[in-house]
Amino acid sequence: MYRIDPEDYVRNIDDLFKRNQHPEDALEMKRYMQGKFDFYGIKAPIRRKLVQDYMKKNQRPAYADLSAVVKKFWECPQREHQYFASELVEKYRSDFDREIIDLLEFMIVNKPWWDTVDMIAKKLVGHYFKLYPGQRDKYIDKWISYDELWLQRTALLFQLGYKEETDVNLLFYIIQNLQDNEEFFIQKAIGWALRDYSKLEPEVVREFVDGRELSKFAYKEATKRL
Repeated sequence: MYRIDPEDYVRNIDDLFKRNQHPEDALEMKRYMQGKFDFYGIKAPIRRKLVQDYMKKNQRPAYADLSAVVKKFWECPQREHQYFASELVEKYRSDFDREIIDLLEFMIVNKPWWDTVDMIAKKLVGHYFKLYPGQRDKYIDKWISYDELWLQRTALLFQLGYKEETDVNLLFYIIQNLQDNEEFFIQKAIGWALRDYSKLEPEVVREFVDGRELSKFAYKEATKRL
């Protein structure tokens, strides 16, 4: 089977983005992201259509090359590269091995912002911990004890969409450990995680929030559906 060259793969994607860039949209997207990243100005629906062939199984790099390819995309200044790389990793979910968590951690803590971290938390980390439940508690305890905002946010959000599979005791444990963190993105994540679970167990969430001294912001976010 022909093996895709990782360097060529990254270069081809970058060339494709360059040919389809929209400078005016790039400025607006950069403003929306508070100036943190440069953009080619390619909106998500267009970007996904442009790269659909490169997402096909026979046009993607080998799984063994995935980490190197993703890190190359992470070196690129334009944010579309990190969006593409995150969605590329999602294509390999059925191939995830135990060691892929190292790459997921890299993606979370490098060039971090909510636009990549939230997707990684829900679609990649959440899936990984279902595949390897024995890894879960070790990493969650590590992440919530680190002074690293985006790992903590990931710990709060990885169960989004788990529904009946949600480990609510774990969720409450994480919240109890992070509820005094005044960082906006942590308080927002606490409210979001509770609100998501309230769709399934509203009374359980009501009892929890009424019995805790949550911030007003987290409480408001958590109880929007109650």
